[in-house]
Amino acid sequence: MNDSQQTARPRSRRLVRTAGLVVALATTGSVTCGTAIAAPADPAQSQGATGKAPRSAMDAVTQMQPSWNLGNTLDAIPDETSWGNPLTTKALIDHIPAEGFRSIRIPVSWYPHQSETAPYTIDAAYMKRVKQVVDWALEDGLYVDLNVHHDSWKWVADISTNHDGVMARFNSTWRQIATTFKNEPSKLLLESINEPVFNNATDAQKTQYLNELNTSFHSIVRESGGKNKDRLLILPTQGGSGTQPLMDDLSKTINSLHDRNLVATVHYYSFWPFSVNVAGYTTYTADTRKDMLDSFARMRDTFISKGVPVYLGEYGLLTRPTEGYVERGEMLKYYEELGYQARISGVTGALWDDFAFLNRADLKWRDPELMNLVKQSWQTRSGTASTDNLFLPKAGPIKAQTVTLNPNGTKPLTVWHGNTPLREGPDYTIKDNQLTLTGDALTRLAGDRHLGVNTTVEVWFSPGVPWQLHVNTSDQPQLSNAAGTDASLDIPSRFNGDLLATMEAKYADGTNAGPAAWTPYQQFGYSFAPKYDANTTALTADFLKALKDGAPATLTFHYWSGATVTGTAS
Repeated sequence: MNDSQQTARPRSRRLVRTAGLVVALATTGSVTCGTAIAAPADPAQSQGATGKAPRSAMDAVTQMQPSWNLGNTLDAIPDETSWGNPLTTKALIDHIPAEGFRSIRIPVSWYPHQSETAPYTIDAAYMKRVKQVVDWALEDGLYVDLNVHHDSWKWVADISTNHDGVMARFNSTWRQIATTFKNEPSKLLLESINEPVFNNATDAQKTQYLNELNTSFHSIVRESGGKNKDRLLILPTQGGSGTQPLMDDLSKTINSLHDRNLVATVHYYSFWPFSVNVAGYTTYTADTRKDMLDSFARMRDTFISKGVPVYLGEYGLLTRPTEGYVERGEMLKYYEELGYQARISGVTGALWDDFAFLNRADLKWRDPELMNLVKQSWQTRSGTASTDNLFLPKAGPIKAQTVTLNPNGTKPLTVWHGNTPLREGPDYTIKDNQLTLTGDALTRLAGDRHLGVNTTVEVWFSPGVPWQLHVNTSDQPQLSNAAGTDASLDIPSRFNGDLLATMEAKYADGTNAGPAAWTPYQQFGYSFAPKYDANTTALTADFLKALKDGAPATLTFHYWSGATVTGTAS
C-alpha cells in the first residue's frame, strides 16, 4: 500500500434494505462422507525399505501415488514457522505414510537463507535442517520431491532484466543442493523450480527462459555425480499451468534432453470461477467438470501416452475447505472426481496442504469426512448427489423432498439416520436415481425444527463412503440498515438457519458493480463474506472501494435455501 492509499480519508458507505424480499425455497448441493477406509499398502512393505526406486520413471511415479505437500513450512518466509506452522517433527513425517501417503513434496524457499551476492552461499545450518526433514521422510520409505520454491517469484522472475545474475544464482543454488543430496537414496526426486514466472517478457522469451532454467538444472544435477547421475528429475511448465501451449513447450524441452528419468509436473486448482466462487459458479457445474476432464486429458495425451510420467505437484482449491467460500457438498464432489480422474489418467497427485487439512499440532485431520472421501478416491469411486442440504420451513406442513443421486458407477443401497436404517417406502424411495424423503420422515427427523441443522442422514452406496444429507430448518434471512466507510461495512444479519451462497451487485443502468466488473456475481470472501458467529455480513474494502461515487448499487444476496434479500449500497 502506497502513502496516498494509507492517508486517504475513507468515504462514507451505507446499505439500505429494500422493501421487496423474494423467498423461493429450493435445494442444490452435493455430498459429504463419514466412514474410514483402508489406506493403500505401506510403501515399505510393497517396495522394500531399501530406498530404491523402480528402474522405470513411470513405475516410480505410479508408486508415488498418493502424495502430500509439506506446505507453508520450509517454503515459508523468512523462517519455517513464519506462516503459522510449528517446526516439522519426525512424528509429523512418520504420520504421513501412516495415513496412506506414499510420497511427500517438500517445498523449500532458499533465498532467505542465502547470500544475495556471489557465490550465493546457502546457510549451512539451513541446508542441514532441510536434509534432516528429507532424511526423515526417506527413512520412512516415502518418495520425496525437493524443490526450489518461492525463489521463483522473488528473484528468478527478474531474469529478463538481470539474466546473467539470475542464471548465476540459480546455478549456484542447484550446485549446492545437488552436492548435498547426491548420495541420497533414489527415492529422492529433485524439482527444478516451482511455478516459474517471468516479469517483463514476451511469450517467446518466457518459453526461452524456462527452457534455459530446466536444461541448466538438468546438466548441473547430472554432472554432480553419485545417485544424481540417474535420479528422477521433475521439470515444470510456466506457472505450473496445464494449458496446452505451455505443456507443449515443456514436452519439447524434455524431448531435447534425451533422458528417460524425467518427470513433467503441473498444478491444478480447478476451474477458476468455481475455485474462488465468483460469477455465479457456486456449484460443481458441467463447465467445472469439463475443465477438469480436459486438463487430465491434456496431461495424458501430451506426456503419459508418450512415456513421460506426470506428477501433479499441487492440487486443491484456491480457497481452504474450512473457509466456506465453496459450499461443502460442491467441494466434495470436486475432490471425489479429481481423485478418480487422476487415477484413470495415471497421474500422481500431491494434495497441497498449507495447514488447512492436517492439524500439525495434534496430527489429526481438520475434516475427517473430507479426507475419507479423498482417500477413497485413490481406490474407487463414491456416490454423490445434487445437494448435501435440505431446507425445511420453520412453520407449516413439511412436504416430501427429492434429490438426484450421482452414483458414479456405484449402487445406492440404504438410507440411515445414525445407527437406525430408514424404511424404504414409509420414509424414502429411490427410483431412477431420484431419492425422495417423505414429508412424514422429514417431520420426524426435524424434531422441534430449531433453526439450523436439525439432523443428518446418510445415503450408503456400494462401494464408497456414505453421502451425508443435512436436514436444516430455515426462515427468511434478514438484513438491517448499516453504515460504514469504504474500509469496512458489517451488515447486521439474521441468517435464520440459512447459508449465504453468493452476492449479485448491479447499478441502476444494469452494469455490474464491484471489483469483478465482468460479472454481477462478486467473489465470495474477496468482496463479501458472512460472519455467522457475529450475525453480520461483511462488505470488504476491495468491494466498497470499487463502488462508484454517487451511483447506488443494488445488492442481492442469494442463499442456499433459495431465499434472496435485496439492499442498496451507496
